Amino acid sequence: MKKILLALGLATAMALPVYAQAREVTFTTQLSNYGGDGAYLALYLTDADGQYHGTLWIAGEKSKYYKHLRDWARGSGQSQAEYDGLTGASVTSGRTLNVTLELDDALIDSGYQVRVDTAVEDMRDNRADVVAPLTTEGSGKSVSGRGYVQSFVYNLK
Repeated sequence: MKKILLALGLATAMALPVYAQAREVTFTTQLSNYGGDGAYLALYLTDADGQYHGTLWIAGEKSKYYKHLRDWARGSGQSQAEYDGLTGASVTSGRTLNVTLELDDALIDSGYQVRVDTAVEDMRDNRADVVAPLTTEGSGKSVSGRGYVQSFVYNLK
């Protein structure tokens, strides 16, 4: 009887819809004219303590190069489950990457940060090329990168 009640309880819990508020966010990453091959980028979230929270997007399709996105690679463990369905082509010098996603409202104004790690073949890897607090106030404000990223901005809708 206990097994039946447990199974019924689990089924009921899974059947109930989850009402999470989400907001559409567009991330725009403009690369500088660095004169090299296409860049690999990892856009990801960290909490207020700088601990990895989740992957937003990976630019660059060959996973063997993801280890060069060092902080993201360490935090995510490079687990395919962390980036499955969240990848696209690398971004070439001077080009712009636009990514639009839905983010849970609870992540905004709660101490989370958006980080961008970058790497280019035969050139330097950049941990935390961009670090931007995920706040309502920061929406639409450009942040300069410290490596290949010329500017980064996110827009909350």
